[in-house]
Amino acid sequence: MRIARVGEAGAEVPVASGPDGIWRDLRPLTPEVTGEWLAGGTAGIELESLPVLAGSSWRFGPPIARVGKVVCVGLNYRDHAAETGAEIPPEPVLFLKGGDTVIGPDDEVLVPRGSTKTDWEVELAVVIGATARYLSSPEESLGHIAGYAISNDVSEREFQHERAGQWDKGKNCETFNPLGPWVATPDEVPDPQALGLRLWVNGVQRQNGKTEQMAYGVAHLVWYVSQFMVLHPGDVINTGTPAGVALGLPDHPYLRAGDVVEAEIDGLGRQRQTIGQA
Repeated sequence: MRIARVGEAGAEVPVASGPDGIWRDLRPLTPEVTGEWLAGGTAGIELESLPVLAGSSWRFGPPIARVGKVVCVGLNYRDHAAETGAEIPPEPVLFLKGGDTVIGPDDEVLVPRGSTKTDWEVELAVVIGATARYLSSPEESLGHIAGYAISNDVSEREFQHERAGQWDKGKNCETFNPLGPWVATPDEVPDPQALGLRLWVNGVQRQNGKTEQMAYGVAHLVWYVSQFMVLHPGDVINTGTPAGVALGLPDHPYLRAGDVVEAEIDGLGRQRQTIGQA
């Protein structure tokens, strides 16, 4: 099943679709797609009994309302670590993004004031569906996942690396986490380590990787994060990005107002953002 929210910002409608690709209205079951609703499970939903949503050219909003926190993993792809001159860390590198950075997959991304090094990062996002606290093993992780989505972990590299302090400075600028267009439930993603990720800037392909390149896979990450913080339904884990970010390219072609970024992951749809200026 694919779960999404469509409509104008602040007035999105919860919808779902199955193999037929027909979007159906979820409001007979829930007024919103929240972590609490996801925690109840989606296995028993009979899509055919829900009304078809009229129209076809909607805006997709963030697929989850009120994301609690976004836990991000740094340097988790071997080729990305190599392009930035870094070693794979002995344990996952974690940092946080506020839920208020999350926007729709096609919404405008704003270059922050004073920024000269705004960068892109296509990532597989893991959406938590059950509270994960001190999980006993990575094998236990999969039962705590509601689904998967595309995330663009937009970053400001000067703020991140050159302004002292934590990475959070370069990660929490407004609009810095386009998410969606939908959350695909685990039955649609039988192997999260077998997905292709791709990203283009102004029509030029910059990233082309596979989740099998992760140093720490999805199950390990959910287990690992649960040892340090409680993961609640509706929280998101951004699992890292493959090679091809502006930071790692010879000419460092950082984003400017007017640029267009497109990203896709196998089976999870496609994003398209126009870059603006804060």
